[in-house]
Amino acid sequence: MKPLFLVSALLVIGQLVLSGCGTKKDIPASARVIRSTDAPAPIGPYSQATQLGNFTFLSGQVALDAQGKMDTSSIEAETHQVMKNLAAVLKAGNIDFNNVIKTTIYLTSLSNFRQVNEIYGSYFTGGNFPARETVQVSALPKGARVEISMIAGN
Repeated sequence: MKPLFLVSALLVIGQLVLSGCGTKKDIPASARVIRSTDAPAPIGPYSQATQLGNFTFLSGQVALDAQGKMDTSSIEAETHQVMKNLAAVLKAGNIDFNNVIKTTIYLTSLSNFRQVNEIYGSYFTGGNFPARETVQVSALPKGARVEISMIAGN
């Protein structure tokens, strides 16, 4: 997981540098935190999403609902809840799945790939799918089996 984290961090840093934000003190006033009450509140020191320039960076979502409860009855139920959470955060940023340009899917077992892939794909219309990687990880927050993060262009 460390190499993936490093790649993700480098991508974010690259976007900040390209947008002229070399250091934290240089982040423009136009950067804004996105919040949705229709998605779970963050369970740590992070935001549901941040918009900077033409990009929106969505934090990974697990299958917690807006009240903080998780339905782990099936991988399908978890995946639908994750996608509903992401849809709510996108909506709060005045965008939708058509704006998504990059996703990362984290699975605790690649044996769930087919089910997650099918549900994930159903949320994108028109055949224009974002770039994506899917990786297996040893564990996810709250015992989740799937987590998805996104980058969208405004």
